[in-house]
Amino acid sequence: MTEPEDTTCSARGCREAATVDLRWNNPKIHTEDRRKHWLACPAHESSLSDFLGARGFLRETVPLG
Repeated sequence: MTEPEDTTCSARGCREAATVDLRWNNPKIHTEDRRKHWLACPAHESSLSDFLGARGFLRETVPLG
């Protein structure tokens, strides 16, 4: 899989460069192999991971670069 061209953090209002790709899916609406992506900078990696993890959506965290 290729990395996205825009690597800006997905947190609302953040313009920082992302360092990780949080790959997730919602099992109620997505097939098991489908992955959506939220990119996170170091400041937002924990909060975005916690949000997805609390809902059972986070599948893997992959470093960018």
